[in-house]
Amino acid sequence: MAPIPGSGLAKGLAVTLRTMTRKSVTAQYPDTQPELPPRSRGVIGLFEENCTVCMLCARECPDWCIYIDSHKETVPPAAPGGRERSRNVLDRFAIDFSLCMYCGICIEVCPFDALFWSPEFEYAETDIRDLTHERDKLREWMWTVPAPPALDAGAEEPKEVAAARKTADKLAAAQAAEPEQPDGPGQAGGPGQPDGPGQAGAPGQEGRA
Repeated sequence: MAPIPGSGLAKGLAVTLRTMTRKSVTAQYPDTQPELPPRSRGVIGLFEENCTVCMLCARECPDWCIYIDSHKETVPPAAPGGRERSRNVLDRFAIDFSLCMYCGICIEVCPFDALFWSPEFEYAETDIRDLTHERDKLREWMWTVPAPPALDAGAEEPKEVAAARKTADKLAAAQAAEPEQPDGPGQAGGPGQPDGPGQAGAPGQEGRA
C-alpha cells in the first residue's frame, strides 16, 4: 500500500506538538549540579600515604603526563643491632590533565591503591599551562572520591577475607581437636603416681620411718 502523501509531515508535527506541551527538564548548571554516575572519570585523586614511588604509573602512562620526583632517606634500625634501611620519599607528584586521555591505566597498575577516580569535573582553566596539577590539588580531590559500591548479594567475598576466614576455621578446628590436659600433677590415679604419699608399695620407701 502506497503511503499517503504528507503522512510523514503529519507525524513530525504530531511529535512537535506533544513535545511543546511537556515541561522542560533542562538543568540550570551551575545552580543545579548534575547527578553523575559513581564511576565517572572526572579527575584522578592521590592518596600519597600509600604511594611508594614505584614509578609504575608514570612508566605505564601512554601520554607520559605523570611527573614524579623523589629522594632517598635512611631509616634507623628498628631494634638495637639491626641495620639501617633506605626508603623513597615523595617530593613531587603532578598530572598534566591537558595531556591525560583518562584511560585509567595508572589507577589499574598502582599496586598500593594510591590513585583513585574522582567525579570532580570543575577544574577548567583559562591557561593550558595551569592544567598541570600538583600533589596538593590531587590530594584535595581524593576527598571527593565516592565510597566503593557494596557487593552484590550473590557475589563472592574478597580473596583477603576468604583467606583470613579459612585460616581462622583451621585454627578453631585444631584447638577443638586437642585432647584435654589433666588438671595438675600429683592427683590420684595419675600415671606412675601412687594413690597417696607415704603409702606402702611406693618405690624406695621400704624400711623408712
